[in-house]
Amino acid sequence: MEFSNKIIIAIDGYSSTGKSTLAKKIAKKLGYIYVDTGAMYRAVSLYALQNDFISKDKFDKNSLVSNLHNIELHFQYNPELGYSEMFLNGKNVESEIRSLEISNLVSTIATVTEIRQKLVEQQQKMGINKGIVMDGRDIGTVVFPNAKLKIFMTASSEKRAQRRYKEMIDNGENVTYESVLENVNTRDYIDTNRNDSPLIKAKDAIEIDNSELSVVETFEKVYQQVLRKIVL
Repeated sequence: MEFSNKIIIAIDGYSSTGKSTLAKKIAKKLGYIYVDTGAMYRAVSLYALQNDFISKDKFDKNSLVSNLHNIELHFQYNPELGYSEMFLNGKNVESEIRSLEISNLVSTIATVTEIRQKLVEQQQKMGINKGIVMDGRDIGTVVFPNAKLKIFMTASSEKRAQRRYKEMIDNGENVTYESVLENVNTRDYIDTNRNDSPLIKAKDAIEIDNSELSVVETFEKVYQQVLRKIVL
């Protein structure tokens, strides 16, 4: 279904609340472009890891910042999957950036002002013509503060860890529930306490707690909000 009056839909929230799944479904339903900003930060994290700028025990922020000009990111639509995948310097890194190792690094990478400035500029350019659904941590507060519809996703840390753990096990990763829960809680703390663009709910955002909601129920709840904004 497509509507003539296109809007910007900003979906923010905590990790593993199903933001990307929701955003993909909303974009597909509306015929909109979907942008996963988290994948962009994950790709930068992968680049930093590959070039020994970051690890579990160290972070050479200055070297990473001085090499930002060597990072080229773009999304490429995969018709078989029905959504766009993340490419880093011409290589499809969609699978690599979803690992727990990258999840343990990405919130630290996202605290760097120079990185946020570079990616926010790219993200804002993507929304010039509207008709876009973008998810992340600061879409409704920083990237598109005037977005027509802002959604803020939340759920209990235990529920989010359960979902993330199942997803990773299904993908063949060797992880424990405890390590995933620790990652969820650590990312929550870093995301909400960083100095630059912390994760906060925009004043005009609609909060959706999907701790007890299925994917379908979450979609229907948000889609009703979408229709209210588009038909106005």
